[in-house]
Amino acid sequence: MPVVNLAETAKRELNAQLHALSVDTNETHWRVENPQGQHALAAGLNVPVTVEIAGHAGYYCAGMNSQATVVIEGNAGVGVAENMMSGKVHVKGDASQSAGATAHGGLLVIDGDASARCGISMKGIDIVVKGSIGPMSAFMAQSGTLVVLGDAGDALGDSIYEARLFVRGEVKSLGADCVEKEMRAEHRDLLHKLLEAAGADAGVDEFRRYGSARGLYNFHVDNASAY
Repeated sequence: MPVVNLAETAKRELNAQLHALSVDTNETHWRVENPQGQHALAAGLNVPVTVEIAGHAGYYCAGMNSQATVVIEGNAGVGVAENMMSGKVHVKGDASQSAGATAHGGLLVIDGDASARCGISMKGIDIVVKGSIGPMSAFMAQSGTLVVLGDAGDALGDSIYEARLFVRGEVKSLGADCVEKEMRAEHRDLLHKLLEAAGADAGVDEFRRYGSARGLYNFHVDNASAY
């Protein structure tokens, strides 16, 4: 297993080594030591490898991830897994704001809390937060699923499209055009699979589902103040 010590190796060199890997590489498991909160660690990966980051990561860790599994053994800064396409990102601590922003696919698991705008403009990613999330989460969320085992802050799902939101705790307030919805069998099945994939200990029946009321799909002058 390749081990890269960022106290001795430049971050740019680490990312260059990871970007140079071929799809059929034998070096499929990497460990990064002494990350010291540096930004853009393991960003832009495009091969099915596992990268363990032994500590805290800064902004945009695992951004644009495709195929890879990135494990952060600490907290993550702004925009972790931003614009992720596939693969898995696992934050074993807390995440700052905009976790999973604009991401198109893959699974983001956050063991702790996530700050404001978690899942903003998400476009297909699945996000499981085992703690609570901050205000304006899932703002303009287009597709994908956000699962929260804790509480949600103000304006959850503001201007949401077709993303699915499941919250076990309290929701401080719902954003424009976001409403509570019926939990049907297909939603229970989806939620069960995501909880299992994230290793989350919670029962499906403990959650409530939220989604779009579809009142803002088309512009109407009477709704101008809600946009």
